[in-house]
Amino acid sequence: MMLPKPLKHGDTVGVIAPASPSNIENYQKSKAFIESLGLSIQEGKHLKNVHGYLAGTDDERLEDLHAMFADDSIKGIIFAGGGYGTARIAHRLDYELIKKNPKIFWGYSDLTYLHTAIRQETGLVTFHGPMLASDVGKDDFHPLSKKQFNQLFEPTSLVYDESFSTLEVIAEGEAQGEIVGGNLTLIASSLGGPYELDTKGKLLFIEDIDEEPYRIDGYLAQLMHAGKLDDAAGIIVGDFKNAVPTRKPSLTLETVLTDYFQSLKKPVMKGFQIGHCQPHFAIPLGTRATLSTKSKSLSIQPGVKES
Repeated sequence: MMLPKPLKHGDTVGVIAPASPSNIENYQKSKAFIESLGLSIQEGKHLKNVHGYLAGTDDERLEDLHAMFADDSIKGIIFAGGGYGTARIAHRLDYELIKKNPKIFWGYSDLTYLHTAIRQETGLVTFHGPMLASDVGKDDFHPLSKKQFNQLFEPTSLVYDESFSTLEVIAEGEAQGEIVGGNLTLIASSLGGPYELDTKGKLLFIEDIDEEPYRIDGYLAQLMHAGKLDDAAGIIVGDFKNAVPTRKPSLTLETVLTDYFQSLKKPVMKGFQIGHCQPHFAIPLGTRATLSTKSKSLSIQPGVKES
């Protein structure tokens, strides 16, 4: 595990779009919030490019990502948005460059693929948190979501309990381990490849958006058959926004989750507002945490090192 250095007032953060094109109007609105944190922004050269459903060609998006890690004046990287595209460039990342220049790496959704690849190749702890165009620049960006950025400025132990949202126990127990995972679709797409998610002895976190129960069922079946559910020490079920069936009849999302998780002899809880939701509770990926169904809590070690 390699912790990045914390940010401090006056630092510059890089903003790039390594997946799909971002809503530029929302991005422009988000800049005031980043500046209110005492940070300056340096935009990637190709931030506003559009190449079909991608924010520029693979070469352009890769160039922006490498440039941000290589530039010593950039102290953290915050993503404009997700969408689709990071799996296309994961095999071309310069992991030695990243390992030699560890810094804050903040985003979610399609960024799950890069979170996993970078952590497993370099050991760098990264952050699953709200993005600029996708979240910060929208009118419904929640005050609690804003507070999540505070963990980037000093080592902060996080505790998620029922003061944030109602948590439901699917399987009882308590377990410790590194938090890994993210978007369920991206986790499933990693199976069989060089960046397949390692869940051995770890706390597996999952979330998704706009996926019907039968699709979520299929992804969980993939993880089950690949041994990922058995390998995990515990499972953290985040937000599954718009998991509404269009085909009838259908199982509910709750039934699907119960079918896969209830018989596991390890802690499984759902109801965490982590994912495509507001508020969005941000977490470091790669740090150790404790999941307890008795106390209905998730306790997480800091994601940045001591100054």
